[in-house]
Amino acid sequence: MALTKVTTGTIADDSIQSLKNRNLVINGAMQVAQRGTSQAGITGPAQFVVDRMRTGFTLGTGAYTLNHSTNAPDGFANSYHIDVTTAMTLGGASDGCGMVQLLEGQDLQHIKKGTADAESLTLSFWIKSTKTGTYIAELYDFDNARHISKSYTVNSSNTWEKKEITFPGDTTGSLDNDNLASFGLLLFFSAGTNYTSGTLNTSWGSNVTANRAVGQVNALDSTSNDIYITGVQLEVGDVATPFEHKVFSDELARCMRYFEAEVPTWGTPRSSDNVIHSPGYFKVQKRSTPTMTLVLDTYSKNPSIQKVNADYYVTYVTGTASTSLDATFDADAEL
Repeated sequence: MALTKVTTGTIADDSIQSLKNRNLVINGAMQVAQRGTSQAGITGPAQFVVDRMRTGFTLGTGAYTLNHSTNAPDGFANSYHIDVTTAMTLGGASDGCGMVQLLEGQDLQHIKKGTADAESLTLSFWIKSTKTGTYIAELYDFDNARHISKSYTVNSSNTWEKKEITFPGDTTGSLDNDNLASFGLLLFFSAGTNYTSGTLNTSWGSNVTANRAVGQVNALDSTSNDIYITGVQLEVGDVATPFEHKVFSDELARCMRYFEAEVPTWGTPRSSDNVIHSPGYFKVQKRSTPTMTLVLDTYSKNPSIQKVNADYYVTYVTGTASTSLDATFDADAEL
């Protein structure tokens, strides 16, 4: 059968381009989890299981397990999951917990922040939580200490619900054009009085901590509670478009800019002095010079990193001639 091309109209090149890479969030479908599928006994901030999804703030009396879950709504295969294992009582004013993704300023210049033409941003995501009630989503501008918060409601317990929130553009404070954290997306799960004692800042303004999460329920107040999130998308405009699914290899590469697990290094001793110099290249150029952490040292050679930058690394070992080097490192360049 012959195929016939049918033309019904013309799509401008810029319209086609606007459909690509519109999601500012990396790994929004929670596909990539290089650090493993679960981490238990978490009691503090800056924890990762799902790549790029940091758990922020101070947890106070609570504890939880982070999972890379297969519980997900139709159209998705994975989610970010918090399983509460010790109830959080919010005993301190600074206690709180939330999911955070930090974004580089150089990836955000097109939102025109700080200009008269500043773009609005629309956040959409799926959430399934045991705790119903009011939750807070926040955008935070680290370059200018400005923020905006919006509330949404979890209506039904343990039910997948899609949420859509539009934030107006901010005409004050441009973002630095660099590889540092300029912007943060925060989804609060609980918040102490330091974050809730004021009036919710629903318009862009200078940071007032007390106005950041007013009304937020404590979704971590029982060991029966679970929170699942997936399909997180932040895009330019006033309307939430369908989630921009990416092939796994593309999303993995984007995540590897910030963290690459089990970077290999190997080599054999030089006959002259039994020293091993083992150079290697990262699969993806890192955001900045990463911190290298030894994960596996097969022959107990105790290797060190002699040189490292965003592109490559050199491992150094001095020892006996009898054993070769076979080791792996994690490379961390997270914001």
